[in-house]
Amino acid sequence: MEIKDAVEAINLQKPELYINRDLSVLEFNKRVLAQALDETIPLLERLNYLCISCSNLDEFYEVRVASVIQMASMDAKVVGIDGLTPHEQLELISIQAHQLVDDQYRILNEILIPKLCAENIRFIRRTEWTEAQQRWLATYFNEELLPILTPVGLDSAHPFPRILNKSLNFIISLTGKDAFGRNSGRAILQAPRALPRLIQLPAEETQSGPADFVFLSSIIHAFISELFNGMTVKGCYQFRVTRNSDFFVDDDAIDDLLLAVEGELAMRNYGDEVRLEIDAQCPDETVSFLLSRFEMTRDRLFLVDGPVNLNRLQEIIVLVNRPELKFPSFKPVVPHQLERNKDIFAAIKRHDILLHHPFESFSPVVEFLRQAAVSPDVLAIKQTLYRTGADSPIVSALVKAAKAGKVVTVVIELRARFDEKDNISLAAKLQESAVHVVYGVVGYKTHAKMCLVLRREGKELRNYVHIATGNYHPKTAQFYTDYGLFSCDKELGEDVRRVFAQLTSLGKVSKLNKLLQSPFTLHSGLIEKIERESTNARNGRPAKIIIQVNAVVEELLIQALYRASQAGVEVKLIVRGICCLRPGVPGVSENIEVRSIIGRFLEHARIYAFENDGNPEIYASSADLMNRNMFRRVEICFPIASKKLHNRVMHNLGLYLKDNLQAWLLQSDGSYEKSAQVGQDPLSAQTSLMIEIQA
Repeated sequence: MEIKDAVEAINLQKPELYINRDLSVLEFNKRVLAQALDETIPLLERLNYLCISCSNLDEFYEVRVASVIQMASMDAKVVGIDGLTPHEQLELISIQAHQLVDDQYRILNEILIPKLCAENIRFIRRTEWTEAQQRWLATYFNEELLPILTPVGLDSAHPFPRILNKSLNFIISLTGKDAFGRNSGRAILQAPRALPRLIQLPAEETQSGPADFVFLSSIIHAFISELFNGMTVKGCYQFRVTRNSDFFVDDDAIDDLLLAVEGELAMRNYGDEVRLEIDAQCPDETVSFLLSRFEMTRDRLFLVDGPVNLNRLQEIIVLVNRPELKFPSFKPVVPHQLERNKDIFAAIKRHDILLHHPFESFSPVVEFLRQAAVSPDVLAIKQTLYRTGADSPIVSALVKAAKAGKVVTVVIELRARFDEKDNISLAAKLQESAVHVVYGVVGYKTHAKMCLVLRREGKELRNYVHIATGNYHPKTAQFYTDYGLFSCDKELGEDVRRVFAQLTSLGKVSKLNKLLQSPFTLHSGLIEKIERESTNARNGRPAKIIIQVNAVVEELLIQALYRASQAGVEVKLIVRGICCLRPGVPGVSENIEVRSIIGRFLEHARIYAFENDGNPEIYASSADLMNRNMFRRVEICFPIASKKLHNRVMHNLGLYLKDNLQAWLLQSDGSYEKSAQVGQDPLSAQTSLMIEIQA
């Protein structure tokens, strides 16, 4: 049998060739949590990684687990590409999620809290309060908490209250009768979200240390009896409910997308229950009562040894001024060509400019729009906004441009998950300033990151563009790694203009010169380029693929990469999060390496590099290798044409592929192992890029 026949004989759709995407998400959270154990990382940053792993798990249950639960209720026998039914997925998710949560609280209680205490950052338990602390906290409770806390005694006139998604709540066991002779035995207290979850003890008034804190839950526990005069509190236990937060908008039944999103947003806090967290000290009878009320089984119950919401511990990082316990400060730089030339359009006209955030500043993007807003030569600005915030300088520049009489069109994606409310406010603010606001295309999220400025230069109209892998968000640009390209290339500018025309006029797709675009040409274009590498390898020509993305999920693209590996193509994947591709499988993926970088910054860039028989190509994109990015979103993928910029991106990719400090390697069984340093000098890609950019 010839090699080609043997390759074709392997069924690339076999379930064992694919890792379940939700289990892969949990593996990512394990890698994030592992940072909390890394003694080379400053202590408060280790605490931050713990909090991030908890926040990630919240979203995982709100969106992914909620989706699997719905699938299980609708079609319990349906199987994914990995061969698992929804019920099998839920069982495996429960096992791994419970282990992850156990690890989170063990790391907090046994490692981080003692180390923080050694640094005089203390969480004071109520059994350890001094008399002075007790007096101050009693006053704090009576003056700051008592007036706004409203317990609900459970009886026929006071049914079990609606519990907000991820809110802090207490279930209280009582004996005795109230003023009306009622005795239900139980009450529910909901802590308002506006209340801080950590209260710092004033050193002078309480003789406390400089960074002594008390949990809000501890204060409520200590003084809960004040809310039930004449009754005896037998027990008080924290609990928190996580709900389905992935709302549904029926694309075929809406006339106004804004109203539809607003309607669904109002229901997010009361979606179906998907997880219940309870204080581990809570009696089993009370646990069973809560499970019954929320109609949940024990596989979605988490009994925790500490606060039910560890995310709120992030407040410590802001409250404690200890720079030595945080990452050293880093100031992004502005590229020399933009520092020397204050006219950003003149600089772009000279040659393309590539920004690499957060190593390079996001300020040139803001300056690009600011200059466009005031330049008399600028006629129009077109901009996509996915996540940015209503108080962003980007928005201020767009408003200023509209007020100056320029034609400003903004495509806002209202359904950017968990940013829907902000984007609705943003849309209203822009419309008030005469900006033409479009909500994208019904049925397709607009995820492309692009800005076009139309400028008159003499008798010529010229398009200046900024296209990027990340959002137009100055704050996240400080800790997300992304690329942004400035260009006035004629064909590229025309492509961006055509994409905007599609989004605003709903016209037919016109052929693009240089861009690949979802949902039209990106998927097929990437497969074509991968297959080209396979053909080159089989013909003995140079062939190599390097891809840096956040996720690898889409089945046909994975199969194309498997075929490339079978043909002898060296495939290097740098995948921050989800990866359903299974490397190292004999006869299928021996030539594929998958690594994940977990560091100071969140890896967010999407880069596609192809050797192309010695004529290498590099594309940057807003799209990951996921079904939604390929078929249910508007995305763009743009070439890095300049040889200088091409070489720079390849150099950066080379650093990531050599990283042996922050890299994790995916094993064929779906687990990850920390990269070894055997015989190698230690190298962190992110640290190297920070040093290089400052040189």
